[in-house]
Amino acid sequence: MLRLIGSHYHFRRAVPVVLQACLGKTEISLSLQTESKFLARQRAAALYARTGEVFHKARTMQGRFSGKELSSLLTFQSPVTLEPEKNAQEEEATSTPKRKSLKPREKLTGKVVRKPQSTKKKPSVLMLSDALEQFVLRNPKASTDTRDATKRTVALYIRAFGDAPVSDVGGSQAGAFRDLLLALPATLGKGKSSLTLQQEAQRAKSDGLPTLSNKSVKNHMLRLSALWNQLVQRELVTKNPWSGWHFESAPKTVRRSWTPQELALLASSSWHSALVPEPTFRLVTLIAAYTGMRLGEICTLRKEDLQTIEEVPCFMVRPHTKDGWSPKTEAGTRILPVHSKLIEAGVLALKDNTKSDYLIPGLDGSKQKDRGATLSRAFSQLKTRLGLPAEITFHSFRHTVSTQLRNASADIREIWIDKLLGHEASHRSQGTTTYLTGISIANLKQTVEAISYPETAFKKGTF
Repeated sequence: MLRLIGSHYHFRRAVPVVLQACLGKTEISLSLQTESKFLARQRAAALYARTGEVFHKARTMQGRFSGKELSSLLTFQSPVTLEPEKNAQEEEATSTPKRKSLKPREKLTGKVVRKPQSTKKKPSVLMLSDALEQFVLRNPKASTDTRDATKRTVALYIRAFGDAPVSDVGGSQAGAFRDLLLALPATLGKGKSSLTLQQEAQRAKSDGLPTLSNKSVKNHMLRLSALWNQLVQRELVTKNPWSGWHFESAPKTVRRSWTPQELALLASSSWHSALVPEPTFRLVTLIAAYTGMRLGEICTLRKEDLQTIEEVPCFMVRPHTKDGWSPKTEAGTRILPVHSKLIEAGVLALKDNTKSDYLIPGLDGSKQKDRGATLSRAFSQLKTRLGLPAEITFHSFRHTVSTQLRNASADIREIWIDKLLGHEASHRSQGTTTYLTGISIANLKQTVEAISYPETAFKKGTF
């Protein structure tokens, strides 16, 4: 008599054989319009009584019931349905967990009424690649270096383990990635390779190759940790599996200034890079030596960044939003008067170059997004070939300028040096923080001209 079909209960009762012709049915089946078994029993009992009345009337009449007549006979109104439903709700409230009640129907027909499906969308799964795009690459406050470095780290993870929902990445995945990074060769990414990362690690082990340093692995982990911190704050994940990992501290190589002998060796060396012209290499090193600018700052200078201010030719280090490049820090945006030695070398004529919008020629053919990347690798190879120590890098030009200016006999203030190099002022008094931007071009010019080198330090030539 009672049957559950889908989510609702149904009433079924066989029609006596002698009445099947009269009623045109072998059984009567009606939806009870409820998910409650208790309420279904109440309604089924009422229908059982009503069908009994129908059978009795069918026995006393002649002919066959029409569909309309049969429907009328089976319709049961209040008090048959409403009253039992009210009583059932009161009883169920004291005995079973409350269920969502249905509105009473005026009629119960043979049509099955299915519960409408919820239109509420399930929350979409956030993949690692999507998290990178949404919270790092589209973040206007993230620096170009941060975006590029995080993109490389995520690409390594996806290359090793595939793209995955961020909610599925836990401590075991973070640990596996850390172990893999520590086993990868230090030359990874510096040449074409069709091997998987796992195969690269196996090759490094079998060939006894140097592997990634603890510092490099730590940086990869820190980038992912920074991304996960945002996910935790937004309650997209419950914890950060990338934090809390420890790495053995390797002896730190302390960069130092160039000695006159090392500069003379560099000037007398031959240049073997086919990707960067020798005049470009000589020009960039000369600018670095007489300004203290970083390699990236020099290589991204545009022709409009060489201007005359207060009758003094100046380099302008500033953001280029079109290229997505900006100085390393806020203090990195600055003005640097052009040293007289650079003017003698013909630097001002670089503005007349019509082949490129950039001031430094010879780097436009690089496929690297960072214009200084190819030159940086070529310089490292030259340094190794010359047998220069690890303490000497291209960045050592910046150390040399800083050391010279702080030991200069001229009357040069510390805040002028900080302003020239793009450092945060070392003396944080109110006067320093308020008036640092008001340093005159004349004072900066005096600071720049205090930089000097022996005649043997740089190879003479034209650019």
